[in-house]
Amino acid sequence: MIEWLTSMWEAVSQAFQGIPFEVMGVWTLTVCLLLAGLIGSVLPLVPGPLLLFMAGIIHTLLLPEAGMSWQGIVLLSVWLVVAYVVDFAAGAMGARWFGASRWGIAGVFVGGIVGLFFAPLGFILGPLAGGLLFELLFAKKRMAPAVKSTWGTLLGTGVGLIARLAISFAMVATVLMDILWW
Repeated sequence: MIEWLTSMWEAVSQAFQGIPFEVMGVWTLTVCLLLAGLIGSVLPLVPGPLLLFMAGIIHTLLLPEAGMSWQGIVLLSVWLVVAYVVDFAAGAMGARWFGASRWGIAGVFVGGIVGLFFAPLGFILGPLAGGLLFELLFAKKRMAPAVKSTWGTLLGTGVGLIARLAISFAMVATVLMDILWW
């Protein structure tokens, strides 16, 4: 048993002696940025797609011989733009689809900012309460249309979150496939 452990330890130490630690450090940084980007694509205030983009760029700058190709960087840039366009438009489109006024959309924005101070529940309830209150107080809507437009905001934001997460997985796949296979 001890001979087996000794031989296993020697094999592992031999494997690590052959790897330059600079490469391990770059890969550790890349993987950490990719994981933070995936988490950030779901959490508010964390720029998930931007962290994923930075993972590919920083890996390429630190290891140019094993970095991304220019085609991969272009594709990653397109994914980044699409992620932010979808993120920006999803809540507003959902609200508009269900009849929100400009006041309701402004309320969602204000409620989102106020909700930041009451995390984590405020991230969800803030925009909803803000949209509903602004629809009732400033747009002078009755309760049923105001609730309908608030529901549209929630639905649009949820669809945007799912789309942003899917785009983030596509960005991770682009980075890893370009670095490892292309």
